[in-house]
Amino acid sequence: MSTGNGNLLEVRDLRTYFHTEDGTVKAVDGVTFNLRRGETLGIVGESGSGKSVTNLSIIRLIQSPPGQIVSGEVVFDGRDILRLREDEVRRIRGRRIAMIFQDPMTSLNPFMKISRQLMEMTRLHLGYSKAQAYAHAVKMLEIVGIPDARERVDGYPHEFSGGMRQRVMIAMALSCEPELLIADEPATALDVTIQAQILELIKTLKQETGTSVILITHDLGVVAGMTDHLIVMYAGKIFEQAPTRELFAVPGNPYTNGLLRSIPDPTSARGTLYQISGLPPDVAHLPPGCPFAPRCDRAEEICSKEFPPLVEVNQDHHSLCHFALEVYAKSVAENSAVERRARQD
Repeated sequence: MSTGNGNLLEVRDLRTYFHTEDGTVKAVDGVTFNLRRGETLGIVGESGSGKSVTNLSIIRLIQSPPGQIVSGEVVFDGRDILRLREDEVRRIRGRRIAMIFQDPMTSLNPFMKISRQLMEMTRLHLGYSKAQAYAHAVKMLEIVGIPDARERVDGYPHEFSGGMRQRVMIAMALSCEPELLIADEPATALDVTIQAQILELIKTLKQETGTSVILITHDLGVVAGMTDHLIVMYAGKIFEQAPTRELFAVPGNPYTNGLLRSIPDPTSARGTLYQISGLPPDVAHLPPGCPFAPRCDRAEEICSKEFPPLVEVNQDHHSLCHFALEVYAKSVAENSAVERRARQD
């Protein structure tokens, strides 16, 4: 059954809470978005904003207790994953939806050969024989660019570098040709050169297979050339979502503005790197009003008293802010001025 509107995934009012001794942590609180077939969606925000928990909720990997998916819908190809039996979810997870986790060293079993870990996927989901699964494991390592794949496939995780382990994780995730690939900080803790190689590999494989991708990162610079749409999260909520090019050019939210200004610019004359003041809030004890208000340069009295509305500032561009239209209009004016200066130069 298809959604009939081109969407592979529709997330509606998703709420995932963690019940702790200090109170209820609303890690994901009312998240709604769509992902079309063949598109790449970026989800960005500071640590603790709810990015990873959102996507773990999508594939129902929230540990309970203390976690609980309280409400919402996750409609994948016309079926609500949150309403399926556990055995039905297992048939989707790994086969039709795959995930690359943040740390390959903790995601790979250190006591099992790489070949066996890759073979488990295809034997379970595709019904491959042992020989077929082994041949496919070698092929996948070759596809993700691991040299001497036939010799290295029987190695253990500790015998691979960090970048190579991440390539193994990508090979594992793509083994069953999933329709949706969730990449959770796939280049974290890797040096810049390896980061670029891993991201380019995901981009190339996505183009070759047509797989839809959700790319989770705290770094806006990473998603600039890889995504079609962007979601900016803060305190468990979506603060802004828009087509990637528009969000970079004309942001409509003070938080997004802060993240964009924090990206290092080697051509800038500024001597210091901009940073958003303060720290992200404790989501178990959020302040009244807008959770970003204590850190926001634009905040007024209303911001500390009333939760902001979700405002449509342009077609397919929404911002959670009392002053979204003003912030957006200012961004449009600044972008127009930059374009005029560029034409004059």
